[in-house]
Amino acid sequence: MLQRLRKPWPDQRAERTLGALASVVLVLIVLMIVFVASKAMPAFQHNGLSFFGSGGDVDRQIDAMVNTGAKPAPGDYTIGAWPLIYATLLTTALAVVGGLAFALLAAVFIVEFAPPSLRRVVVPVVRLLAAVPSVIYGLIGILVLVPLVNDHLISSGRKQSVQYVISLTGTGLLVAVVILVVMITPIMIAIIVDALYAVPKGWREGALALGVNRWRAMWTVSVRAARPAIIAAVVLACARALGEAIMLSMVSGSKGFAPNPIDGLTFIFEPLRPLAATIVEDADSINAPAMSATVYAFALLLLFSSLVLSLAGFLAKQPMKKYGIRV
Repeated sequence: MLQRLRKPWPDQRAERTLGALASVVLVLIVLMIVFVASKAMPAFQHNGLSFFGSGGDVDRQIDAMVNTGAKPAPGDYTIGAWPLIYATLLTTALAVVGGLAFALLAAVFIVEFAPPSLRRVVVPVVRLLAAVPSVIYGLIGILVLVPLVNDHLISSGRKQSVQYVISLTGTGLLVAVVILVVMITPIMIAIIVDALYAVPKGWREGALALGVNRWRAMWTVSVRAARPAIIAAVVLACARALGEAIMLSMVSGSKGFAPNPIDGLTFIFEPLRPLAATIVEDADSINAPAMSATVYAFALLLLFSSLVLSLAGFLAKQPMKKYGIRV
């Protein structure tokens, strides 16, 4: 009787069951995208391509939407979301580039140069950091980094030079990127470390036998072979950075402003607000139809960004399949 209960599933039954579960997940994702797109359609219909432009003060436009009635006029949907889109792209790009450089060096050290006793401590700590709630990072940023930047890095002369355009209070691009780097780097380190361990030892040993030192062997053999996994780590880190809302809402300055590199060093201290943070901050006003459509439009942009990231990562990994590392 017990042996009959433990009889494994036939291959066909397991295949059909797993296929059905995968199909359910796919259908749910498609339904979610269709639902968000349908809700966001009024915002795109009334704005057209100007939705992606920078006309007007985006903060005032959002405030005006909140005060519209149950049947808003076409003009009530007016918004130029470029400052929010630009803030999302800027923070994500800077954080991923900075995090990737540190993650690669850290992963190489952990796999090749760290003593076994240190490795046994560092690897679990890195995985733990990847699971820390974002609000904790935001709390540290607003209580520690923001006062530090405001009191010691932003001079009074710099504040006065832009006081008629924007207020510099410590919250802004610099703190947002620093905290975001701290958040996404552990994810990349964990993935890259596992990928480096998956590279056959014989490949690196062959390079060492030819007289190459350990550092060069890691970069020319192991890191090169692990490039598909590195791309996967970058895609996951980008997705995490794009969707981060609570922390960025706390430390970015929460202003619909597009920091300008022409401003020089002041650029890194200027406030901004990404799309995800905007969705969180305006969720309470979603009962206003114009605001609701705009918030769903922001969500659709984030979904589309995730889709583009996934496709780009897939296409980038295709030429690297010959290296034998699959992610």
